[in-house]
Order: sequence, then C-alpha cells, then structure tokens
Amino acid sequence: MRTSGRCVNSRSRLWTWPVAVALVAAVLGPGAQAGADSDRSGLPEAVDTILGDARMEGGVASVVVADAGTGELLYQHLPATRLMPASNTKLATSAAAMEILGPQYRFTTDVLTTGRRHGSVLRGDLYLRGTGDPTLLAGDYDRLAARLAASGIRRVDGRLIADDTRFDSVRLGRSWAADDESSYYSAQISALSVAPDTDYDTGTVIVTVGPGEEAGDEPVVTVTPDTDYVDIDVRATTVAAGGANDLTVEREHGTNTVVVSGTTPVGGAGAKEWVSVWGPTGYAAAVFRVALADHGVKVVGPTRLGRPTPAGATELASHDSMALKDLLIPFMKLSNNMHAEILTKAMGHEVSRQGSWGAGLDAISGYLKGVGIDAGKVRQVDGSGLSRMDNFAAGQLVELLLAVRAEPWYADWHRALPVACDPDRFVGGTLRSRMCGTPAALNARAKTGSLTGASALSGYVTDSGGRELVYGIVLNNYLASSVKPLEDAIVVTLARSTAEVAGSASIRGGGTNTDVECAWRKPALC
Repeated sequence: MRTSGRCVNSRSRLWTWPVAVALVAAVLGPGAQAGADSDRSGLPEAVDTILGDARMEGGVASVVVADAGTGELLYQHLPATRLMPASNTKLATSAAAMEILGPQYRFTTDVLTTGRRHGSVLRGDLYLRGTGDPTLLAGDYDRLAARLAASGIRRVDGRLIADDTRFDSVRLGRSWAADDESSYYSAQISALSVAPDTDYDTGTVIVTVGPGEEAGDEPVVTVTPDTDYVDIDVRATTVAAGGANDLTVEREHGTNTVVVSGTTPVGGAGAKEWVSVWGPTGYAAAVFRVALADHGVKVVGPTRLGRPTPAGATELASHDSMALKDLLIPFMKLSNNMHAEILTKAMGHEVSRQGSWGAGLDAISGYLKGVGIDAGKVRQVDGSGLSRMDNFAAGQLVELLLAVRAEPWYADWHRALPVACDPDRFVGGTLRSRMCGTPAALNARAKTGSLTGASALSGYVTDSGGRELVYGIVLNNYLASSVKPLEDAIVVTLARSTAEVAGSASIRGGGTNTDVECAWRKPALC
C-alpha cells in the first residue's frame, strides 16, 4: 500500500463539511452536529465523528480508506492495530484459494473398488473417496448410486469404506467456542460430508419442527436429508393456540442425538434449525449406503471410516463439484465458514500434500507474502474467522484489497463479494438489507464480519465522481448490540459527494444487524 499520500490533499475534492455534518447527524442523531461544527475539514472529521459514537465507547477501531487506482491513503485510524476481523478473514482465505487452487478447481468424489465383478456381484470392498467437496447433496450421492446400479451391480460382497484421508482427522478449528458445537456454522470438517440444501452448509442436517394437531400432542419433527444417522429426542409439547413458541433444537455433545425441547402452539410456525452432525464422514457413508439400497444395490459388509483407497483401484462412478469461481458465490455471499475451512485444508494438500489447517494456513501466509503483505504481522488460525484468535489490522485488509485488483481472477473474486441492498441472497448476500436508500446501495461491495464484540466491513465503493475507493473497517471490544450502522455510515460517506444528502436516515439504528453474521441465523433475516 502506498503511504506517502497525505489525507489533507484529498479532503476538499470530494467531501465538503455540510455533507459530512448532514450525514453524521442522520446516522448518529442531531446531537452529534454541535460537537462536529468546531472543525470543518471534511472526510477525516466525519469518520472520526462516526467512530466517536457512544456505541463505540470503550471499544477500539482500525479503519483505513485508500484510492483503489493509486493506493493513496485518504483516511487512517489505528491502521496497524490488530483486531479480531471475524469473517473478514475470508478475504485472505478466498484470495489465496483462487491463486493456489485456481478458478477452475473442482472437488471430486469417486466410487472405486479393488474387487472383481462376477455378473451382478462385486466381490470386494466398495470405496467412497472424498476430496472435500462442500456442495455434495443427498441427490449427488443418489446419482453416484444410480450409476453403480446402471452398470449392473446388485450386490457388493465386501465393505463400504469411506475414504476421507485427503484431510487430517482434526475436525474443529483452533479455539472454536464449545457452545457453538451444535451450530451449523461450526460444523466438523471432513473430506467427505453432506450438505442439506443449496446454501451448502456441509456437515449439517435441517430439523423442522411443527406443532401437533391439538394441545398436548407431540410436535411433528422431520430431518433433511431423510437419514437415521441422527436420532431425534422430542421433549417438546404442543400448547394451545396463542401460546409460546419457544422451541430449542440442539445436538448433545459427542453424539448425534438432537434434542427438541420447549413448546409450540397449535397452528404456530414451529421451528427450523440447521444442526451440525457428529462425524460427517459417517454421515456421508450412511447417506450413500441408503442411496445404494434405494437403487437395488446391497452392500453385505459393514461400513468402515477413514481408510485410504488402495492404489490402482478401479473407478466405478465419479462426481465433480462446481468450479471454485462459482463456489465463491455461496461461500462469500453467505459467509459460509465450512467452505473457508475446507478450502484451507485443500490448499494445504495442494501445496504440501498435507490436508491440515497448519499446512493450509502456511499456504495462505505464503500468498499474502507474495502480494507484499507482512504475514508476520498477521495471526490467522483458521480459514473462516470463527476463531477469536485471528488478528488482522484494517491496513492489512486494505493492502490485500488493493493487491488482488491486479490478479487475473479478480473479476470472479470481486463478483463474489456481497452487494449493498441487492435483495437477491446470492448477490446481496450478507449486505442485502444494508445501506438501502443511500448512494452506497447497489454500489458498495464488501465482506462482512461478526462475532460478539467484533464487527468488520471491508471492500470497495465508487464515489459520486466515479473514483473507486477501498476501505477496511474493523471494530472490537464494544458492548453495544450492534455497530454495523457505524460501518454503513462510513461507507455511505465514501459513496457520497457534495450532492444533496438523501436517504441517510435509513442507516440510523441497528435494525437486524446484530452481532451475529446474518447468514449465520437461519432462516437468514438480513
């Protein structure tokens, strides 16, 4: 990043004080204007005033703004202070994946054998080998089974062996919170798993709970995909219409028993929860075994997990994932943690033949160094930012955002960033309800990030004069329920020129922007 430019040289060109005052008043309330009137210098003071909001009392902010074309710094506040970036960590992970794996990279899932065919009987073991595909649905396993059946095999006189050895056996990231274990955004990582729907939350099932017909009835519970890999323990009760709908759906530690408790009223909405499974490799094998049976293929032997496929095994069926450039859409738009971790381990395997977090993080660090970022001043312990040990400064995020603009894959990567106020989940993503009615709407692209006491927003926005700006905003250690309106206010400030302020009031207050990544609340509310 160029650091020679002085903020004072850029202030008067784009941001006049009346605009800054109007914006700050709209975001922070009219009481902010009196204190702001004492200095009329422009952008830096407008942003400083936003950061001085009571919601950041006792907190810390690292904020950097630069000209995308020249790298000239336009604003900086604690640019080198390392903070928890939450899901802004995915900026580094996704960029490194595009460089190391390539935009056309695809995960493959194969069915193989070392046995021999005797008519419709396969004498030997059947191997299901995964390489990490996070988009595998039950339907994909069904299609693999259908191909096997179409080849004429009706019986396997051997075992079903699930080969997840592309990755190591460490399932959860470093310092992930224990109370998140059941949550779908903290699912276990395996080279072989199942996603329940096209949000591709791999390693999870969807548990849907509906009320019974009458008060006192047991609620009706269904699981997607339809699998007996998880057990449902219903402790909930249907209550009379108008009663409380306070259902809890949670998996017990170390098991695949999902407990449904609480009450749901007759005629009420019930609940729908995405719940992680214990042991995603076994989950994949169970779904595949059922698919084989549905297509008339009986596997006589038991299921065995975590054993490598022998060299020279014969391929019977195969499935390829979408290309990485397309996988980036659900990954980045919906801030999918599991995609980030799988890509991290895939990079480790690509670079050093070790599908581990350590090897993958070394690969990401190598990419950062290659684009001029001092990786020794970054701490990254997972791919997603779920860990509270991750540390980035806004200056480093802006350096990355500037550097990737020169990459041949930049257009695909940029396309994957959420777009402010675009209602389409796979366009607007985690920004789809933010900055509406402002010049940043359908303009700003950025990666969001949220943990308790940590919020971040880093990306690109075009000002009213057509100049592209890069920004990194990382806010930590606040006690407010949300500081996302402050992030929005900064970005709207950047998008706005000396034109009349319009629609700024829409970014006042918190709305649904709580300190949980909005894609992490199912169904997504933002």
